Amino acid sequence: MANLKLSHIYKVYDNGHKAVNDFSIDIADKEFIVFVGPSGCGKSTTLRMIAGLETITAGDLFIGDTLVNDMEPKDRDIAMVFQSYALYPHMTVYENMAFGLRNRHLPEAEIKEKVLEAAKMLDIEEYLDRKPKAMSGGQRQRVALGRALVRDPKVFLLDEPLSNLDAKLRAQMRTEITKLHKKLQTTFIYVTHDQVEAMTMGTRIVVMKKGYVQQIDTPMNLYNEPYNKFVAGFIGTPQMNFFNVTLNRINDIVEVIFENDSKIVLPYEKLSKIHDDYLHGSKKVIFGIRPEHLVLSEDGLECVITNVEHLGNECIAYGELGGVEQDFSLKDEGNKIIVKVIEGTNINVGDKVRISPIIDKVHFFDAETEVTLLSKIPSYSKFSAKISEGKLTFLDVEIDAPAQLTRVCDNKNLDIEVPPYAIVRGSTYSLKVDKIEKINDKNLAYLQFGNRYLFALVDDEVKVNDSYSFDILFDKVKVTSDNEICLEEINDQISLLGTFDKEELREVDTDESSPTYNKTIRKYYFHAVIENKKFSLLTESGYKMNAIEGNNCYKRTYKYVANMNDVEVTDSESDGLRVSVVDILDYGVNKYALVQANEQKFLIKNKNYNVGDVLFINIPGDKISIYSTNIDMKIC
Repeated sequence: MANLKLSHIYKVYDNGHKAVNDFSIDIADKEFIVFVGPSGCGKSTTLRMIAGLETITAGDLFIGDTLVNDMEPKDRDIAMVFQSYALYPHMTVYENMAFGLRNRHLPEAEIKEKVLEAAKMLDIEEYLDRKPKAMSGGQRQRVALGRALVRDPKVFLLDEPLSNLDAKLRAQMRTEITKLHKKLQTTFIYVTHDQVEAMTMGTRIVVMKKGYVQQIDTPMNLYNEPYNKFVAGFIGTPQMNFFNVTLNRINDIVEVIFENDSKIVLPYEKLSKIHDDYLHGSKKVIFGIRPEHLVLSEDGLECVITNVEHLGNECIAYGELGGVEQDFSLKDEGNKIIVKVIEGTNINVGDKVRISPIIDKVHFFDAETEVTLLSKIPSYSKFSAKISEGKLTFLDVEIDAPAQLTRVCDNKNLDIEVPPYAIVRGSTYSLKVDKIEKINDKNLAYLQFGNRYLFALVDDEVKVNDSYSFDILFDKVKVTSDNEICLEEINDQISLLGTFDKEELREVDTDESSPTYNKTIRKYYFHAVIENKKFSLLTESGYKMNAIEGNNCYKRTYKYVANMNDVEVTDSESDGLRVSVVDILDYGVNKYALVQANEQKFLIKNKNYNVGDVLFINIPGDKISIYSTNIDMKIC
């Protein structure tokens, strides 16, 4: 039994094609994880990297506490079930199941015990003397499962194992595999393109598209709270309806206006997490609603029914918004709509009906990024402000403006976008807590300002109707004036370009437990070279660079990234990179020094530095991440 950790896994082929891009997940022991997505999305490639059948270009793969990147497949203690079953046609079922155990030279009595136990569990005891050609697809799939089962592996990998079966057998085998997982209490990783399999089998699902992870979540969270339009459309049958709309807020309601001028009205309270920019009727938005979340009504959207499919316990009606029948096409957006209703509902081809969405089930996505506009925790809240003669008026409070805001924004009307994490306990502002929403381990407070909300993350002591006093970290906000950015949020990471080198030294081994104790050995030291200053890197990082980039690693430029909090400032030139302070950025609570090393500039936390000061910067090697500039990829 084992947990798995995939950390920034990439698969890049020699032609530069990235099949898997920055895949990271922690898989707990006994989880049933499903990778799902269309053909070519990278799900099988990821599974094969876990199995060791594909090399990992970059990133770390742990099974338990063991790094297995370079470990042979046979040593990883995993078992894989393939789409094609991969049974030996000249062997009986018993011999197929026993084959791997015999290769490991187990006693024949133990092999027989394991095979018979697995055969009983999978109900294939009577087929042990048959050869695969004399068996059905479902029976052969059981044999393939049995061959994996007898090895008692830490992890089961299943690559589209049911795709060759008919619908009835697939449903039966889904149940069998789920029961097997519960009985074995081990980790399963399952690849499929069938979202029904994913929804019914997985404890968590990884949705992939073009090599990128779109969302990792439980089946119901994917269904109810999709991160983007792709996930929303991929999960659910029939797929979600999508329409191009605009949103217009009028007091306590929001009008959802379709391209054909059809309109529905929703309460603002339900859409309050949508950024205010989208609520003035000027920005295109994608409205999504699942067919099962539409109901027949007296005052909803008018549509004409173009086709009805009766499925026994339910029927699926296809229609055209606006009450005008046209040729039906499978467009994502437009006037086409699908409604799922219970069988027996009086709905027929040619009927003109009205339909309404269930208010709690609506979805909205940005028309360009296709990311949801109804995140559990909103990215930020936007409110107007003004700076005049060094005074900032914001949320109806006037304060001395932070120096950096006055410097670039004085005497301007502004919009300030405040993310929830930029609001901290303090005394400058005070707003009433209208509502608190529990989101995982966080408390999202709705702070009421006029007829809108400022969203904040608060501790458990804060209650509804409290007057919540707070300050704002102005280095974490974005400030605009006339839609032009004046100030952006300070990034806590610094990024510097440099090269990579290796130094070979001969040293006497002083480790008494080493077989080379007191002998001269070769040791390698690796460095990030930034503006001719060498920063020591972890030995394992150096070997990774060599393994991934080959000898090219000594010829290329890399991006070295570290957290600002890990930067060490010293007054000794031998200990760091020489930089000059060229500017001081004062945001009130937090201050920063802009420093320059030759042509490269970056920010550090200010500790009473002054412009013109010369400092020496050091970054511990274990705090440096290395990114390729040749291919967009984290190397280590």
